[in-house]
Amino acid sequence: MTSTAPAGERPTIVEDVGGRFGADHILAVQPTPDGIPTIWVARDRLRDTLTYLKYDAPQPYRMLFDLSATDERARRRLDGLPIGAFTVFYHLFSLERNEAVRVKVALDGEYPTMPSIMDLWPNADWYEREAYDMFGIRFDGHPYLRRLLMPPWWSGHPLRKEHPARGTEMGRFQLPPEKLAMAQDALQFKPEDWGMKRTHEDPDFDYMFINLGPAHTGTHGVLRLVTQLAGEEIVDIVPDIGFHHRAKEKIAERQTWHTFIPYTDRVDYLQGTLNELPYCLSVERLAGIDVPPRAQVIRVMMCEFYRLASHLVWYGTFAQDVGALSPVFYMFNDRERIHMITESICGGRMHPNWFRIGGVAQDLPEGWDDLVRQFVQYLPARLDEYERLVMDNPIFKERTVGIGAFSLDDAIEWGATGPMLRACGLAWDLRKAQPYSGYDQFEFDVPVASHGDCYDRAVVHVLEMRQSLRIIRQCLDHMPAGPYKSLHPLATPPLKERTMQDIETLIHHFLDVSWGPVLPPGEAAVPTESSKGQTSYYLTSDGAQVSYRTRIRTPSFAHIQMVPFMSRGELLPDLLAILGSVDFVLSDVDR
Repeated sequence: MTSTAPAGERPTIVEDVGGRFGADHILAVQPTPDGIPTIWVARDRLRDTLTYLKYDAPQPYRMLFDLSATDERARRRLDGLPIGAFTVFYHLFSLERNEAVRVKVALDGEYPTMPSIMDLWPNADWYEREAYDMFGIRFDGHPYLRRLLMPPWWSGHPLRKEHPARGTEMGRFQLPPEKLAMAQDALQFKPEDWGMKRTHEDPDFDYMFINLGPAHTGTHGVLRLVTQLAGEEIVDIVPDIGFHHRAKEKIAERQTWHTFIPYTDRVDYLQGTLNELPYCLSVERLAGIDVPPRAQVIRVMMCEFYRLASHLVWYGTFAQDVGALSPVFYMFNDRERIHMITESICGGRMHPNWFRIGGVAQDLPEGWDDLVRQFVQYLPARLDEYERLVMDNPIFKERTVGIGAFSLDDAIEWGATGPMLRACGLAWDLRKAQPYSGYDQFEFDVPVASHGDCYDRAVVHVLEMRQSLRIIRQCLDHMPAGPYKSLHPLATPPLKERTMQDIETLIHHFLDVSWGPVLPPGEAAVPTESSKGQTSYYLTSDGAQVSYRTRIRTPSFAHIQMVPFMSRGELLPDLLAILGSVDFVLSDVDR
């Protein structure tokens, strides 16, 4: 869905907000390299602003895409902005405008407070809890404000600047008896704490509470779902996440811009370079680096290979979740064929660490085209067989059709993207809507379905695999010549042969390799269409060789938050089908 009026002919959202509330409503308009309109408003004007943007603005911003905070107390460059001790930012998106907007609020004090917006967007629940957990910012009106990723007994708020960034700064881990008691007590689920009742209206009937996970094959990782049942019917679910949390956003504050790239591979460990691309694009937008055409096509080809690899894992395990045991073995065999190609090109399989700021690490090796050609000729027949084996199976259909369904309005309200959104009938794909890395030069379709249930989410995934093959085939047939990386000084050190000519060039080469580039101050986020939905790295540079703040927005975090909403009223066995259809990875949830 795109705007009916060209962007240049309609008022900007900044003008819309100013016209509605008056010129003094907006404290500042922040220019950003990514071009996303970014406005600062006072704390007491936030709810009015967000309400207007969601409901009353022309072509409104109905999706809360992200919400988080920044500890500004170590910031050196304020650039005339009303920056306080902390900043809370709201990233909204309008599908009608094909445009995002950021709303920022400056806060002062050691532990500031904000009004909750859960009544405006239900998915604000986890985002506000995460901001409280990581920064200590309280959200007044949130009914269940408690830690989300860290255990309840954790001391401190990890993304505050005073919190240690390395384990060696915190002393040896110890588990004295009192701490063990706290940890065990935290595992005891108390329904009353979550607004649940133990007793049914029928005095002879009690609700049952069971743990699905954290060690259950159907959860695809360390995920705990405390499920309230009336018989076999699901009444409610309280997800417990954070077991896989590895502090990626904190690590980004101590790694240089280029040495953080390997860490992105571990965010969603199934999709390889699809993690690296949004990060590199955001760094390149900050630095003003143009990527050569050959490097762009190489990136596209590798991303589509990893989309296929991720989808094959999803395909086989989803079939296994609903009782079909054979497909997972066949599909993992085909995934192994993909990793043979990625290993030949990147030198790595699941964690390739191959994209670089300004391009890729190396040019394509000799014989790459034969490997790719053999694969694109091999896989279509296999996909045909899998459709007969899984998608046409009457038992699979019985377990998935009409299960876990939600509408397009629900998808937008909860921030669903990727196959979760397209299964509701909207052909929305960032590769088409906001092309990056040259995707506008490729011919492919955006698969959609109409019912938004488990089966339709599977349909979208399966059709996307064929479109990925279509894109890879075009990369194979039309790979351009030229350099595989930019010669921009922030992307590439001085050429080695020049370092032997003078000491200054040698010093620059040494510093660029060891310290990495020093990026100009600014903020940028270039979201991309990853295998599971939209991934975004919102980077803040303070003019140093490390990121001041890296915010990682992942689709799995948004989608797992929807599981209780999707599951209420379904039966307990349906929960495994719903989880499998969501296509999530716990490292993508917890980061």
